[in-house]
Amino acid sequence: MLAFTVPDMSCSHCERAVRDAVLEAAPGARVAVDLATKTVVVEGVEAGAAAPIAAAIRDAGYEPSQAA
Repeated sequence: MLAFTVPDMSCSHCERAVRDAVLEAAPGARVAVDLATKTVVVEGVEAGAAAPIAAAIRDAGYEPSQAA
């Protein structure tokens, strides 16, 4: 499981854009986006997938940081 904080997510469009970006970087992953806590949890991926997923979120226009 990987978790990211994405502080600039603020609406359903943001949620959809981030989810789509993660799924493009990690097809088949399970993605949970929580706007209230501004977190993204990605399951079904290996730890080495963190950098490509973070890059995909950045490419979508958001600045993620990996949560502990």
